[in-house]
Amino acid sequence: MDPMQIAAVAVVLTAYVLYRQMKTRVATGYGLRLLALFMIAIGLLSGGLVDPRHLALSLALLAVEVACAVAFGFLRASTVRIWRDEAGVLWSKGTGRTLLGWLASLLTRVALLGAGYALGLVSVPTALLVFMGLTVGVQSFSVARRARALPSSPAVLAHG
Repeated sequence: MDPMQIAAVAVVLTAYVLYRQMKTRVATGYGLRLLALFMIAIGLLSGGLVDPRHLALSLALLAVEVACAVAFGFLRASTVRIWRDEAGVLWSKGTGRTLLGWLASLLTRVALLGAGYALGLVSVPTALLVFMGLTVGVQSFSVARRARALPSSPAVLAHG
């Protein structure tokens, strides 16, 4: 698959993730965690995450991108509404703050891409898959963990 096609797939997958997160759904997160692993694997297997001409600088920027992806995943997870229904089933739904977290995450990714470009680093579009996979995976894991920590009482709500 061509890198631009992979980047297009990343955009479509991100739109799908946003759509799912804004819907009320059972708070297991397994599907999104599998999707996140798929995105990371494709991004890693596609190569080009580091610029071999500027290895140290490229690795440093990659470390910043990974840290940002993880941080934004935790941040967005804290904004997701989680509750237990009368039957004891755990549910989650993204909020307006979740969308703002996504916007901040994407703007940060664009800024980091621009910084890399300004520093003369070569970047491939498939790196977006790794960033998105990490941030989606962390968010999904964190939401599921928060959900499991809720008391058994169905009347308890957890807001981010």
